[in-house]
Amino acid sequence: MVREVLTLNVGQCGIQLGQAVWEQYCAEHNIDITGKKQGDLKDKSFLCFYEETGAGQYVPRNLMVDLEPNVIDDVKNSKYSKIFHPEFLLSGKEDAANNFARGHYTVGKEMIDKVNDRLRKMVDNCDNVQGFVINHSVGGGTGSGLGALMLERIAVDYRKKSKLGFEVYPSPTISTCVVEPYNSMLTTHWLLDHTEVSVVLDNEAIYEICQKWLDRKRPSYDNLNRLITKTISSMTASLRFAGELNVDLNEFQTNLVPFPRLHFMITAMAPVVTKKKMETQRCDIQGITETCFSAQNFFTKIADFDAEEDKYMAISVNYRGDVKAKEANATVQWLKTNKKVTFVEWCPTGFKVGLNDEPPAVLEDDDVAPSKRNIVMIGNNTAISRVFSERISKKYDLMYSQRAFVHWYVGEGMEEGEFAEAREDLGFLEKDYLDVLSEQATDEADDESD
Repeated sequence: MVREVLTLNVGQCGIQLGQAVWEQYCAEHNIDITGKKQGDLKDKSFLCFYEETGAGQYVPRNLMVDLEPNVIDDVKNSKYSKIFHPEFLLSGKEDAANNFARGHYTVGKEMIDKVNDRLRKMVDNCDNVQGFVINHSVGGGTGSGLGALMLERIAVDYRKKSKLGFEVYPSPTISTCVVEPYNSMLTTHWLLDHTEVSVVLDNEAIYEICQKWLDRKRPSYDNLNRLITKTISSMTASLRFAGELNVDLNEFQTNLVPFPRLHFMITAMAPVVTKKKMETQRCDIQGITETCFSAQNFFTKIADFDAEEDKYMAISVNYRGDVKAKEANATVQWLKTNKKVTFVEWCPTGFKVGLNDEPPAVLEDDDVAPSKRNIVMIGNNTAISRVFSERISKKYDLMYSQRAFVHWYVGEGMEEGEFAEAREDLGFLEKDYLDVLSEQATDEADDESD
């Protein structure tokens, strides 16, 4: 019996990321572009991501939704178009136009019943759904508005299932859209309640990784997606292969989220190097682990990250390839004793380790060199609150003080009060992160102030 995981991709960013993810999965499971599996069928674990048809084809358990047809058409004309079921590639007629309110209220509302119907169909094809993986961005219109609406519906219909989100947040300096602070503020407000774990990614950090380690002077979105794909693949590898220490979706949640609201994660991966640099790179376990925990390799750009001040609440480390449990545990100990990571006082152990025998597959167009072992870190660090305060709240306050662009949102049936509510919620989130750092529990502080 397999416990299925369903993947949902919303909006242009989500769909392009999703496409890269499935190419990666197919390479790892030897599934060709027609959906036929090459090689033996001893390990059936991968069926939690693929569905077998009567004709012996493997179809991804995947739903792609966008409010405009262009990106979905690209998927239908791509190299891997044959593996997807056309019924689960949903596109609308008009765009959300970078407007959360259009994606969430006007245009998205017309689409949501169709999406719900397809989701229900996917769930009916499963024995026992374990959870949902959702790829989307929070700065645009569809990924943010429709993404939040879908998450809300899933939370109502499938209450106990865990939802793991990969969210592309606005970058500190590179911006693709003027109203990003509004959209991301409103989406974060919904994500707080409706996802169990959110992995925060940002393009600028990954651009810099590509430029620094992969010698790509001008990385394309394709290069970024392939990098993100490797981390997503490593998070789900434990479900798709039989490994020594397995991590399922619920385990992520249990180990990484100390309080339900503080579920925004930082992720990083090592080794990310070109074939040429691989020859001189340290690839022992300690070497790649240390690289993975240095702030310039995080997939989220965090201004002046300080390993001692910015504390972790929990970390999940997934090793793939030739790694023994004893070595992994020794490395984790070494990280702690050498102050490479600091934990909050109330979290003595803090590490969850996952081991898996299969190293990630390398596709022909990849910039990353193949390596025998690989590590992906997912950490719950208090420094993530700076992403919210500096990138979203600060810019939001500047724009909202003049009520700039607000009429576009109100015109689509949104109330202005919702902005204030979302802003207040984000303020509380920043305060929650600060409370975690302070020595005393919040209720003790309240007693003293009385």
